[in-house]
Amino acid sequence: MEYLILIASLAGIVFGADYLVAGAVLIAKKLRVSDFVIGAAIVGVGTSMPELVVSFIGALNGNADVAIGNVVGSNIFNILGILGVTALFFPIGIDKKNMKFEIPLCIGVSVLLALLALNFFNGTPATIGRLDGLLLLAVFVLFMWYSFARDRKQSVATEPDAEIGGSLWVAILKVLGGLALLITSCDLFVDNAVLVAKSFGLSDAFISLTLIACGTSLPELAASVAAAVKKNTDLALGNIIGSNIFNITLILGVSSQVMPLTSTDITLVDYGVVIAAAVLPLIMGLRGRIGRACGLFMVVCFVIYNLYLVTNQIA
Repeated sequence: MEYLILIASLAGIVFGADYLVAGAVLIAKKLRVSDFVIGAAIVGVGTSMPELVVSFIGALNGNADVAIGNVVGSNIFNILGILGVTALFFPIGIDKKNMKFEIPLCIGVSVLLALLALNFFNGTPATIGRLDGLLLLAVFVLFMWYSFARDRKQSVATEPDAEIGGSLWVAILKVLGGLALLITSCDLFVDNAVLVAKSFGLSDAFISLTLIACGTSLPELAASVAAAVKKNTDLALGNIIGSNIFNITLILGVSSQVMPLTSTDITLVDYGVVIAAAVLPLIMGLRGRIGRACGLFMVVCFVIYNLYLVTNQIA
């Protein structure tokens, strides 16, 4: 029965994300917002809702390994897995303005996460407390404000409202309905994924870094592939970078208000990989694009990391 619920909940995640993204994009277009900001600030928030629900539930249950591991694993999968696979089929251009703000911010919050979650002076776990969480939430608010303020200043040209099809109220209903389906499906997915994984004797940290992280990142995968197929790689890149920023600032910021988060099983290696993954788009952006060769490199790195996790789990 658990396997059937897993399949049904995954389908719910995909359909929920589709409705959420479609509604959010229509609303943003009517507000004359650029494609990258739609991806980073609108679609990014929407597709990060599963991670928010999972980490929030993990914090409520007193399981910091799930709350933190889900964010770390999702961020790694978003860049190395999703962005890598997308670039394999659709090379992704990187704008210079994104190299100056969004991508460096993604690196910065990844480093901040490691500094908050690990005590680098003696190697013992530290706690992401409520004050730390407020700092992360402040970064989230500033990022959202700056993204829209900058976009408005640039007066991005878009089609007149009359030419943008669809009712605003229908778009709002799609967002709300998609969000409800996402939350319900993710709750079912997490509960049953943990049951199945625990039946094989797997640890909470391993489950959250792999199975749960990849499952809750399905909306990002669906949104990025759909955008890339439509040749809108700005939206695809914005979705991934925005999601990673939100995963750390919004999700851990909110989760740490429920209870301080201390994880003993998310290691320095895991934080190192999430920082390295955040740096890759900056390095590749020096050439102006993430090509197929770079995409393949990212996918190979993702496979190697997961083999490391499996090897450690077996050991």
